[in-house]
Amino acid sequence: MHKPLLVPEFLDRARTHYGDDEAVVATTGERFTYDQLGERADRFSAALQERGIEKGDRVAVLDPNTHYHLEAAYGIMQIGGVHTPLNYRLTPDDFEYILSDAGVDAIYADYDFAERIEAVRDEVPTETFITNDPTEVDGDWESFDGVLEEAGTEYDRPEMAEDEIITINYTSGTTGDPKGVCRTHRCETIHAYLLVAHQEITDDDTYLWTLPMFHANGWGHIFAVTGIGATHVCTRGIDAGEIFETVRSEDVSYMCGAPTVLNMLVDYYEDHEPETTGEREVRLATAGSAPPEATIRTVEDEFGWYLKHVYGATETGPLITTSDARRRFDDDSDDRFRIKKRQGLAYLGTEIRVVDEDGNDVPRDDETLGEVVVRGNQIMEKYWEKPEATEEAFTDRVEGYYHTGDLATIDENGMIAIQDRKKDIIISGGENISSIELEDALFDHPEVSDVAVIPAPSDEWGETPKAFVVPASGDPDDPGVTAGDLEAFTRENLAGYKVVHRVEFVAELPTTATGKVQKYELRQEEWEDEKRMVGQG
Repeated sequence: MHKPLLVPEFLDRARTHYGDDEAVVATTGERFTYDQLGERADRFSAALQERGIEKGDRVAVLDPNTHYHLEAAYGIMQIGGVHTPLNYRLTPDDFEYILSDAGVDAIYADYDFAERIEAVRDEVPTETFITNDPTEVDGDWESFDGVLEEAGTEYDRPEMAEDEIITINYTSGTTGDPKGVCRTHRCETIHAYLLVAHQEITDDDTYLWTLPMFHANGWGHIFAVTGIGATHVCTRGIDAGEIFETVRSEDVSYMCGAPTVLNMLVDYYEDHEPETTGEREVRLATAGSAPPEATIRTVEDEFGWYLKHVYGATETGPLITTSDARRRFDDDSDDRFRIKKRQGLAYLGTEIRVVDEDGNDVPRDDETLGEVVVRGNQIMEKYWEKPEATEEAFTDRVEGYYHTGDLATIDENGMIAIQDRKKDIIISGGENISSIELEDALFDHPEVSDVAVIPAPSDEWGETPKAFVVPASGDPDDPGVTAGDLEAFTRENLAGYKVVHRVEFVAELPTTATGKVQKYELRQEEWEDEKRMVGQG
């Protein structure tokens, strides 16, 4: 039997089996059952259709982790609209590009961020503008709650096919222009199934949203947590003290957090020694850079939480590997740190290979470096309207595999460990930063003659952008501009998380005979005291 895999069915299942059970703990203090969450999603579906939104139209969501995001997402997808979540840390210029590139027809934006959309309103194709508090926003914006009240609950759910695009998640990638990662009903559904299995999600879980919902649909948790009938606890930001208090007061059993979040929690714990659990044990998934052993030890031995290290990219679902291989370590042994610092082994139904430049598998000796390529049902369909980038991503070294750009070793058990990156990218605090985009911004400064940006080690962020700048004056001792000036300049022109925080003035950059900048030499020097050339927490 073949039954289409369709994303709206996650909420359908929760309403059928858990209608009277708590679905969402809102940031406003309100609590919603699955019946109530479903009704609000139905009303948003009806409201969108009344405003002319049809199957296949893109609808953007710009929101911190509130109940509005969940309602909007399912309201969009129930009518076959394409859920297009936006990174709330971007600038108005970024939003102008994305809204125009995706041809977004309608947007819901939280009042804290709507002004960045209002600033480019006349330059984008969007016609419907909805926010949760119009009194806090300049311009003509409709009220989310008002729209729901007027709409009613009746809407037409169109025929849908599992191979149709249902979400577009924009990633900054390695160039200045963001790329829209297109994902189908099928790949979102299978990824959610994998999450339920590997993250051991059950209907009595209480999930704390410390991970942004816009990040690859919250790593798929807007689907998995909903479909299994667990409880979402929403947040409006990351505060270590509030996280510990919420874990205790709401009896949180599962959460995710980048290594930077773990660092914040460890620092707070050392200063305040808060209670770390409610009545239940806590599982925590972390991704991106591998946490240092000291962080894992504190989280597990002091907090009493169980840490799972996972890995992937927006294009891959995101999650494709896990270090949670319990036949490979003893929970009470320090051997577990060696395993948990690795990106790990493949998820179910996922094929991970580490290949050389000719596309051949490297030896499983945990020494030979190769690129991680992956094949699985959770991998993206394509980049939105970027056929050449799509073709390259799936054909560079091996035909039919997505090429991650991460360089790794692989051991005898098939467990990978990321060592370096092929892509010209920096991952700081879980956010992708394009080195090229930063260089382009710095080149616009009149006192900059040449520049190369690389990732530098950071205890707080894993890695952070560092710029090697050849000043227009030609004299690194008298550059005519300060590092603080250049930091401020990038802050004026880029999203806050992309700001360059380290600057070194140099007389020249290392180049090849043809004049190409040798960033690898800069990285080797910068990372010479580290075991690998990627951030570790």
